Amino acid sequence: MDFDIFSSQNILKTFIMMIAFLVAIIGHEIMHGYVAFRYGDDTAKKMGRLSVNPIRHIDLVGSIIVPGILFFAQAPFLFGWAKPVPVNMNYIIQRWGYEAGIAVSLAGVAYNLILALIASTLLFSNLIPSSGFFGAIIVAFLVKLIIYNVVLGIFNLFPIPPLDGSAALSFICLKFGIEGIPRFFNQIAPYGFIIIILIFFTPLSEIFFYPMNFLLQFLLK
Repeated sequence: MDFDIFSSQNILKTFIMMIAFLVAIIGHEIMHGYVAFRYGDDTAKKMGRLSVNPIRHIDLVGSIIVPGILFFAQAPFLFGWAKPVPVNMNYIIQRWGYEAGIAVSLAGVAYNLILALIASTLLFSNLIPSSGFFGAIIVAFLVKLIIYNVVLGIFNLFPIPPLDGSAALSFICLKFGIEGIPRFFNQIAPYGFIIIILIFFTPLSEIFFYPMNFLLQFLLK
């Protein structure tokens, strides 16, 4: 490793990265539960999972181990996840239809992309100081916030279980009476993470990263 992680500068950078990362992944999960609550499902609320307390949402593997490995390996991206917020999707669909299921499924993605847009707007506004110590911290935080939210939001749109895109696409298909695709997703669901990992180590990874890079270039000018 070509830098001293324990230097004061890198400790500060790591702290900024960690906060931006947690805002992205925890907010993503909370929004699933919040939208479900708006449709009458109080499962997440009863379990205290609509709280902004990060301790309630941190997943040992997804929030600490995986992003930690990527960070120490100096990977070009940081990725992870929080504990999934419990949602009674059967209740939501029975009461409100597949449109509600689609809304709940895409709530986290919508949160990530909207937050990235807001952060980009602030970054290039006159509201952010252009110099000074605190200005540099704010700029660094907004940049990381944009990156992590874009990566998490776009990544979850891909139709591979257990990503949100597969759930949303399943509900869209079921709304129009197409059962083959949801059935296929159920069959490959146990191997979803293996499929995702394999894609990362093949040329198909370029397809995954292209929309992320395109949106990042737009939001970061």
